[in-house]
Amino acid sequence: MAAQDRPQIYLVTPPAFELETFVPRLSAVLDAVDIACLRLALAGRDEDAIARAADACRMVAHERDVAIVIADHLHLVERHGLDGVHLMDAARTVRAARKDLGADAIVGSWCGASKHAGMSAAEAGADYVCFGPLGQSALFNGTVAERELFAWWSEVIEVPVVAEGALTAELVADLAPVTDFFAFGDEIWASPDPVAALKAMVAAMG
Repeated sequence: MAAQDRPQIYLVTPPAFELETFVPRLSAVLDAVDIACLRLALAGRDEDAIARAADACRMVAHERDVAIVIADHLHLVERHGLDGVHLMDAARTVRAARKDLGADAIVGSWCGASKHAGMSAAEAGADYVCFGPLGQSALFNGTVAERELFAWWSEVIEVPVVAEGALTAELVADLAPVTDFFAFGDEIWASPDPVAALKAMVAAMG
């Protein structure tokens, strides 16, 4: 597969991290591999910690012309100069988020393995729909999104599709022809060398 035909890379932060150690790791990954979008996906409700992380990650991303979205915290998007929001409730709040943020913001939607939820999100104005997980993992206990869903979506729906969750090099190789983006999180951050781990995933695309 030619490089220009490969799916793009969408990076997801760990659910918890120390800024002092994570920011250099993130910078190294963004410098080594072409990244289309970064998602700040911190767990918890410590708004001060999330705000500090948003500012730090935004600086790292925007210095490299990488878009940054935040998981669910819609009210922090404009306040911290982020590019949009990634919604974890399928299609339920896409329309409201689009109205609040305007036409230029990125609004993404996690839809699990549900074609119906994906179509509803697309119709409500989502810029992309995210399906997953692709394999079994302690992080994901839901139904696995099958290759057929991505193949159908890529053929029928114009809204870009993202494959996320429990990805392996084998799954990446199999899904590369039928997805627009791969979202990598724990697949690389759990490695002592996230740059090498991500480059291995990119190589698996062919």
